[in-house]
Amino acid sequence: MVHISDGVLPPSVLAVGLALTVVMLFFSLRRTRAEEIPRISLVTAALFVASLVHFPVGPTSVHLIMNGWGGILLGRRAFASVFVALALQAVFFQHGGLTALGVNALNMGIPAVLAGKIFSMRRGFRSPQREVIFGSLAGGLAVLLAALLLSAELLVIGEAFYEISILVLAAHLPVVIIEALVVGASAGFLVSTRPEMLDRSRGDVTS
Repeated sequence: MVHISDGVLPPSVLAVGLALTVVMLFFSLRRTRAEEIPRISLVTAALFVASLVHFPVGPTSVHLIMNGWGGILLGRRAFASVFVALALQAVFFQHGGLTALGVNALNMGIPAVLAGKIFSMRRGFRSPQREVIFGSLAGGLAVLLAALLLSAELLVIGEAFYEISILVLAAHLPVVIIEALVVGASAGFLVSTRPEMLDRSRGDVTS
């Protein structure tokens, strides 16, 4: 569960999360070109679908996040993609909540943008497997950071959520491994079949 439901976090945390999300959305969408819209829409649809299948783990649940995959394809545009996917999930399936949308977007969107930055570091290496290696790093670290952010927010509420915060982090460790493998394999596949998709996936897509 990287989605936080309505009523869990105090209003002050929700307000800060919303304010930071507005700033990040401006940064993410600034100077968006029309030709970028189809790619952003495709990634948004994939993120929307990936999070629909949940596996219960005690009082919480886990699911594929794929924010690292979005990051390597969209760079900083990934934050806007994550925001729209989360908004649709909250409206249609009550995954997360509308008042918590800002915090949830930060939890998944910031790691996605950082994943794009990590993947862009592959240019400094000449290894033929660099896309797979950096794709795996980006995919795994994006999920790990999202789980760490959620755990930290639960700890802010109080000691009553201490055990749940630890469980959330532990439950997502297998997801970190799975997504590292999936995103790494996806990057390796794309570099062989559609390398232009990765060439355009820099953290500074439109500087």
